[in-house]
Amino acid sequence: MYIVLFDIDGTLLQSGGAGSAAFFETFRQEFGVTDIPGKILFAGRSDRAIAEEIMRACQIEVTAEAWQRFSVGYCRRLPQWLHACEGGILPGVSTLLNTLQQLDHVSLGLLTGNMERGAKMKLAHYGIVDRFAFGGYGHLRTDRNDIAADAKQAAVHYVSAQGVMTLRGVMVIGDTPNDVLCARSIDAFAVAVATGGSTREELSAAGPDLLLDDLTNMGALLAEIRAADA
Repeated sequence: MYIVLFDIDGTLLQSGGAGSAAFFETFRQEFGVTDIPGKILFAGRSDRAIAEEIMRACQIEVTAEAWQRFSVGYCRRLPQWLHACEGGILPGVSTLLNTLQQLDHVSLGLLTGNMERGAKMKLAHYGIVDRFAFGGYGHLRTDRNDIAADAKQAAVHYVSAQGVMTLRGVMVIGDTPNDVLCARSIDAFAVAVATGGSTREELSAAGPDLLLDDLTNMGALLAEIRAADA
């Protein structure tokens, strides 16, 4: 079995800023934060890492209770922002997912900084939540490499449950240098796609195995998967 792990924001879809809007509204309404100092980087990071950075910047004690309060509030507000913001599936994604799902030896999963519930809300909003059987998520982890390890472990459990004992390869598709780095941490084939906030130059500097403008040209990607199964 060959595993393909997808990042969500900037790779599968653009939510039009719904995630960050829900983040900031939750901190305003749940914690009384009126101004978040500094520039908070969202791309390529986990929801938990971002939330904890904001807590520290705003002198909010970082505790399990504070995280729980934030995550519940965020998931309550995210759907309304998904409806309010203009987003969509990125070019080539639907065709690629359809093509991969027609291959008997390929299984699709997620490797995302989104908390699991938020990830599924975003994917459901755009009609692709049922495409992914497992994943690694950002509600337990602050390090992207740890999320990658979770995703690979989930993949191993999934294919084993299908009666498949051999994992022929893993591919990670993402839009930031962090996606490339975490692919390396699990010995995966790294595909960088320039549909998010990172430039081609930034992605190239991270050293991906394959660099694409978008996912409309899937020939080289499919060739790698077929070669691994040969």
